[in-house]
Amino acid sequence: MTDGLKWTVNHVPGSDDKFLDLMSEENVTKANEFHKSFPQYSVTPLQKLSALASYLGVKGIYCKDESYRFGLNAFKVLGGSYAMGRYIAKELGRDISQLPYNVLSSDKLREEFGQATFFTATDGNHGRGVAWAAKRLGQKAVVRMPKGTTKTRFDNIAKEGAEVTIEEVNYDDCVRMAAAEAAKTEHGIIVQDTAWAGYEEIPSWIMQGYGTLVLEADKQLKENGVDRPTHVFVQAGVGSLAAVVGYFAHKYKENPPVMIVCEASAADCLYRSAVQADGNLVNVTGDLQTIMAGLACGEGNTIGWDILKNHVTVFASCPDWMSAKATRIYANPLENDPHIISGESGSVPLGLAYTALHDEDAKDLKEALKLDENSNILVISTEGDTDPVRYREIVWDGLYGTTESLSE
Repeated sequence: MTDGLKWTVNHVPGSDDKFLDLMSEENVTKANEFHKSFPQYSVTPLQKLSALASYLGVKGIYCKDESYRFGLNAFKVLGGSYAMGRYIAKELGRDISQLPYNVLSSDKLREEFGQATFFTATDGNHGRGVAWAAKRLGQKAVVRMPKGTTKTRFDNIAKEGAEVTIEEVNYDDCVRMAAAEAAKTEHGIIVQDTAWAGYEEIPSWIMQGYGTLVLEADKQLKENGVDRPTHVFVQAGVGSLAAVVGYFAHKYKENPPVMIVCEASAADCLYRSAVQADGNLVNVTGDLQTIMAGLACGEGNTIGWDILKNHVTVFASCPDWMSAKATRIYANPLENDPHIISGESGSVPLGLAYTALHDEDAKDLKEALKLDENSNILVISTEGDTDPVRYREIVWDGLYGTTESLSE
């Protein structure tokens, strides 16, 4: 059943790929060493879904489960924390390797660096990560959230001591608001996981920070006897998780995995850009109403798009039911497969993979992706139940069943 699913094979002309080196193993390892210095750091699980793989007729399905990350239930803290560390290091004329957590969080460094205010816009997880890191580094955080934000997501950020508000505008307008406020504030810095002309350094650091999860996953796959995945399904809001695509494209230049980008259909700017196929980004405007709050971004990251257009095979615009279905699949595993708590923005890659492999009317997608009995699939579950009320509504009450949408 593919109601509402749209996808396109990537025919966008390639660029000079100047951003790919950002995601080299060397750069990502540097970010990972920084994260390892945090007392809260541990490697998140790579969950092996053997029974589901057998049921769907593929060799393996592996889920990188980011619900365990730093006790924050989502991967986003990886990017914000590393970007903040890199910013402080640059201001002090030092290399990030000289500023592990115990140095960054020390009174001595605060005296040397002073007080900064880190501004950001968020649908939830990124802002929580920035607020969490700012609190631990003795810095200030100001977070702007778009209309429709749930109380749970707001409260999670407020608990970290940030100044946080819900505005009557969409995510992309919140980004502009936070950037304008940062520009007017003494020692104000915008820490945003999207890039635009003139704002590329901090987003590139954020993407490298996200690289920690894929570096871990790559090692974990090898421990499971998988030299490299044949297929990588990854979600995109603005496209900063292109870090995953960039890492695999850089490391396995001669034989990269087939890479698939999944977006929420209400905010499918990268899919539309791929359909337009002239190399330029297409923006999506309006309220961006979707169950996938973390993907409700209508304007793509220019760095992420450059990596994606060079290395992605298929861009997919995914309806809400596909995410909700995958949340339920994770929550109700087959046989001895592990139980995984995957929130609405975390589950959509599995939803698309399941649809391509299982549904008769998605056979053309399966063929386009060259999925078969030898496929080893990596999916990223970027968040757990970051909104527990919504999670229960999906898993217990069947919210967003196969024919439901937000408008009904």
